[in-house]
Amino acid sequence: MESSFLGRLKHFVEIIDPSTLFVSERRLTECIKLLDEFKHGTLPPGVSDLQLWEAQKVKQAIIHPDTGEKIFMPFRMSGYVPFGTPIVVGLLLPNQTVVSTIFWQWLNQSHNACVNYSNRNATKPTPSSTFLQGYFGAVTSAVSLAVGLNVLIQKANRLSPASRMIIQRLIPFPAVASANICNVGLMRHNELSEGVDVLDENGNILGSSKIAAKHAIMETAFTRVVLPMPIFVLPPIIMSYLEKLPLLQTNRRLLLPIHSLVCLATFSLSLPLAISLFPQMSQIEVSQLEPEIAMATDCKVVTYNKGL
Repeated sequence: MESSFLGRLKHFVEIIDPSTLFVSERRLTECIKLLDEFKHGTLPPGVSDLQLWEAQKVKQAIIHPDTGEKIFMPFRMSGYVPFGTPIVVGLLLPNQTVVSTIFWQWLNQSHNACVNYSNRNATKPTPSSTFLQGYFGAVTSAVSLAVGLNVLIQKANRLSPASRMIIQRLIPFPAVASANICNVGLMRHNELSEGVDVLDENGNILGSSKIAAKHAIMETAFTRVVLPMPIFVLPPIIMSYLEKLPLLQTNRRLLLPIHSLVCLATFSLSLPLAISLFPQMSQIEVSQLEPEIAMATDCKVVTYNKGL
């Protein structure tokens, strides 16, 4: 399923289904038990394939593949859109002050840092100092760039008021995209020094690879640049046209709810598209890895958890 983009897209659309946020503890336990029984060949009679797929969907949406522990609800991929959309709306509000810009960029990167940490490759422990380093680095870069760009735009007297407003609305994208790269790099820097576990075709751990870790972080960082592109570019363009409609000219109170719906729609579309660019369980040729790992197996290709 994850060998093709469309297969991954279908898979991740299910993983980010917000309905999994409301799965009870009892239901989750039942799903895990059902999958364990299937794995050990002890399934009770009458269990359908549909029930197994549903159980797999619930487990993958809630349980971290490396730690086997529950991911805190706001930091699951299924919670990214519901909990992240209000932040996106705040980032794209027109006529931002320096204080409001700092606040929304801080809140966005705080959420992103927790999502990145919660969905990382967790085959190696991550010190709290690494988390804090990534957090402060991402927030600092986002706030500095966003505030700096705002100041430049305000000093650009040659621009018309309409052009200045559109550009100001587009400022969050370069600020967020650059901060996202910093966020992923710093939050998961420990993987570069410790490496990530690589597995053979039978799921046996062959060793820890820093090269595989580098691939994992680069792929994840790329998705974090692609992800905000439609989220922060399309709504400002769409709203610049919608605000000219007679209905919104006479009913200004409708601007915020319509703006929120536009952000929700673009976020819901862009998240599965971005995280489907690469499979979560990525593969790499053994010949590209460290010599000690290549010598430990006859496999041509090994697997590692890229993270989300």
